[in-house]
Amino acid sequence: MKKIGIGKSHSKIILMGEHSVVYGYPAIALPLKNIEVTCSIRPAQEKLKLDIKDPLSTAIFAALEYLEIKDHPITYAIASTVPQKRGMGSSAAVSIAAVRAVFDYFEAELDQATLEMLANQAEIIAHNNPSGLDAKTCLSDKAIKFIRNIGFSELDMDLNAFLVIADTGIHGHTREAVAKVEALEEKALILLHQLGRYTSQVEDAIADKNLEVIGNRMLEAHKVLMQLGVSCPQSDRLVDAAMSFGALGAKMSGGGLGGCIIALVKKKEQAERLAQTLREEGAINTWIENL
Repeated sequence: MKKIGIGKSHSKIILMGEHSVVYGYPAIALPLKNIEVTCSIRPAQEKLKLDIKDPLSTAIFAALEYLEIKDHPITYAIASTVPQKRGMGSSAAVSIAAVRAVFDYFEAELDQATLEMLANQAEIIAHNNPSGLDAKTCLSDKAIKFIRNIGFSELDMDLNAFLVIADTGIHGHTREAVAKVEALEEKALILLHQLGRYTSQVEDAIADKNLEVIGNRMLEAHKVLMQLGVSCPQSDRLVDAAMSFGALGAKMSGGGLGGCIIALVKKKEQAERLAQTLREEGAINTWIENL
């Protein structure tokens, strides 16, 4: 047993396929390797108490139960640059970091399958019925394609391009957004089919390294998401600002009604200037990811 156990994880963002993924179309998620969570485990005087509403707490207890360690008093601390409720996989990243920290503290071996199982177990307790995409992407260094009832596959991304992520400052409201889509009934099915088609076209364009097609389909997807009623004025404004700047494409990302937008550019200098522009337009934070 160590004096301190450390576990880390990175976050994620949806590139394409939000909402349509619920209806059997593909989604593509990207790991954000520079946006991290670190969890530390230390000895304590008293035993931890489980809080089932807290993914961090549930992940720690899932790891302790797996290791058959129930009475050892420990405490934890978390340091995270992943904002909550923004579609960036905050709870999955925290769960992964927590499990790694517990296993590190008790000097126990942890394979990838066990880590993913325990992280998903914590996510199920916290979120009822997660798809597993957040945990899968937060565990991966590669882009992940997900199709419901079929599974996950990795995508190679070597685009020599940059993705700018901008935080609207507004919590996403996924459940409310899903309900809005469901309320559209037949109209939604046509729009969801379009989103599914755009996602497949982006997958092909990634393989072909065709940035112009990727950018175009991102923007078209945002327009469809607007029609579905799951965007919000601040997201729309940041997307417009990115396109006026000269981005190849931009769109909201995640469940919607808040959260983040993403924008695609070719050069790092462009990405840095675009990030500044988006902050001037009201984004409370920005990040740049190398694709």
